[in-house]
Amino acid sequence: MRDRPRSGCAINAALEALGDPWSLLVLRDIIFGGRRHFRELLTRSDEGIASNILSSRLKELAAAGLVTRGPGTRGQRATYSLTEAGIQTLPVMAALGTWGLAHRGGTRELRVRAELLRDGGPALWADLMDELREQHLGVPRPHPDRPRAFELLQQAYLEACRDEPAG
Repeated sequence: MRDRPRSGCAINAALEALGDPWSLLVLRDIIFGGRRHFRELLTRSDEGIASNILSSRLKELAAAGLVTRGPGTRGQRATYSLTEAGIQTLPVMAALGTWGLAHRGGTRELRVRAELLRDGGPALWADLMDELREQHLGVPRPHPDRPRAFELLQQAYLEACRDEPAG
């Protein structure tokens, strides 16, 4: 990763940090999949990321200030945590998902969370980002009495999996 963007354009700068598809998928899996260890990211990747690509992208995401690499737990060598900049990619992910819903196909169970993100809009995104801050940065949620937004996404996914006919 370059020390400075190729130009002063904000879109260019964002693309240099986020423009690689694997980087976005790794962030997606950390944000929405709750995966924080290398092995989880590797073995639970729907797209089948290779270990060398995953290693490279995690280093790039850390260099870009989107994740940090901390000491591991439960036999893991490292735990990856989102930074505030990484957390603030959630609306970008929601926008990409909304575009994908409108212009690409997919399976019901893998589209349902994008539909909820689209329909929930900025209020849902804010709740999700508050939960990520709690999980990754140790910042308490400002509204702890509200239902957890990630549980809503997980319930919708599980319901869609039940409703999807087997192969």
